[in-house]
Amino acid sequence: MISVSLGLVGAIIYGGSDFLGGLAAKAMSSTRVTALNSVVGFTVLLLGSLVIPTGWSTDALLWGALSGLAAAGALVLFYACLALGPMSILSPIMGLVAAIVPIIIGFARGERLSVFGDVGLVVGLIAVVLICFVPGSKVVRPSLRGILMAIGSGIGIGFYLVFIDLSPTDSGPAPLVVCFAVTGLVMAAVLLIRRTRSHSSDTKRPPRRAVVFALLCGLTDGVAAFLFLLALRAGDLSVVSVLNALAPAGTIVLAAVLLRERIAVVQWIGLAVALVAAALLALA
Repeated sequence: MISVSLGLVGAIIYGGSDFLGGLAAKAMSSTRVTALNSVVGFTVLLLGSLVIPTGWSTDALLWGALSGLAAAGALVLFYACLALGPMSILSPIMGLVAAIVPIIIGFARGERLSVFGDVGLVVGLIAVVLICFVPGSKVVRPSLRGILMAIGSGIGIGFYLVFIDLSPTDSGPAPLVVCFAVTGLVMAAVLLIRRTRSHSSDTKRPPRRAVVFALLCGLTDGVAAFLFLLALRAGDLSVVSVLNALAPAGTIVLAAVLLRERIAVVQWIGLAVALVAAALLALA
């Protein structure tokens, strides 16, 4: 129950973070958004490591670095696809792919789900179809590029969760500190390369509002990441990965309320079905 509670709270915060990152990516490159996100997230987690028991072992550094590389690619793709929109479709695709990847890896490692888990996986796949199906001729549909970006991002986030789960249980926030540091360094390197090209949008100063969105994105992302780390320590990878997939629900609601994106009835049904799938997998 503790793991589920931590995962749900983390998912809600992640949803808000993804929304802020998507807004920021509309006015600046997704690479810069990810870089700012990483700097703020790293700072939050580093400060946390000063007051929370933290073990800086070789394994913690290794798995943290690998998770950082996975997160770097995933976040760039994710913020870019959210900027293309619509958020209400692309975000759920990413979230559910990110849940399926750890489940598959868990099975490969010998993990087995109960009957509830098997049913939950099927229900989750049905939810994907419902969430992605938007009826009507005037509805804005995602491009193939946006869909592929969302899928690629989901795969990256899935491996990020797997790598964090493989880190030592007594390492505290150390793997996350390393993860955000590596992600930030990768993004900084990319930005430096792009600055050599005069036509790059990264050489232009972004609007102040977009920078604020990116900074808030990093703050919420760091907090949510730590909550999911605690959830992984207290529960199973497969369960936590499904809870992580609920994050797009928050993104969808914010996109509907603040951006006036149209959410079809079938999508709301799909979200409800996804919640049922998460509940079934939590019982696995």
